Amino acid sequence: MSATTLPIPTDDGDLPGLLWLPENLEEPVPGLVVLQEIFGLSPYIRQRCADLAALGCAVLAPQLFARLDPPVAAVEDQEDVEAWLAEGMALTERLPWERAEADAIAALGALRAHGAVDSERVGLVGFCYGGGLAVAATASAAAEDRPPSVLVSYYGSALPTLLDRAAGIEVPSLHHFGTADSFIPEPMVEEIRRTVTAEGTREQVRFHLHEGAGHAFDNPHPALHHAAAAEAAWRQTVDVLAETLPLRR
Repeated sequence: MSATTLPIPTDDGDLPGLLWLPENLEEPVPGLVVLQEIFGLSPYIRQRCADLAALGCAVLAPQLFARLDPPVAAVEDQEDVEAWLAEGMALTERLPWERAEADAIAALGALRAHGAVDSERVGLVGFCYGGGLAVAATASAAAEDRPPSVLVSYYGSALPTLLDRAAGIEVPSLHHFGTADSFIPEPMVEEIRRTVTAEGTREQVRFHLHEGAGHAFDNPHPALHHAAAAEAAWRQTVDVLAETLPLRR
């Protein structure tokens, strides 16, 4: 499944985005904004977008690193994992968080306005850097009475700094973390769990810990991938999306 380009109007000019539409469109479909990890719109993230579109969803991925000078589409995989990670993290440090958050919210608006999309059924999915960004954007959108229909965050790397904002999110949500995450210590993961679930009182918020999985376990790079966790997390993600949007199985 191929993507087309979609300009995303923002307060600082159009931001390029990639749009995947399901086949055989006959009526408005639910939509998902997908927010990238630190490596940009990599082949992996694009594949996940296509996977979601195959479920019957319109998927928009804003090219957040297009804001950089020069613009960056994606960081190529490297065998030297430390150098690869450093390159990706350096890009996020060059992009102001507030700008990326505003662009994520703008992407929600652009997808809601698309003629193929049911504007009342639009959610956010984020991976790593994008997982934290999705939480922040959800909090901001909710404050403006336009929250997404659902939030899915894979090991949101910025969540330790977003606890105050995450505490107020009441939309149906799903959070994935691994028990062997070297970037977010286990006590912090537990604090995140208590915060986003309101000590387990929010039935609409699900939190899954994946045994033995490290950070970025869904990424297919051999140094990061945990097959069992990735399979389980994807199944759980599809289940939540199917319940909340809903999506075609």
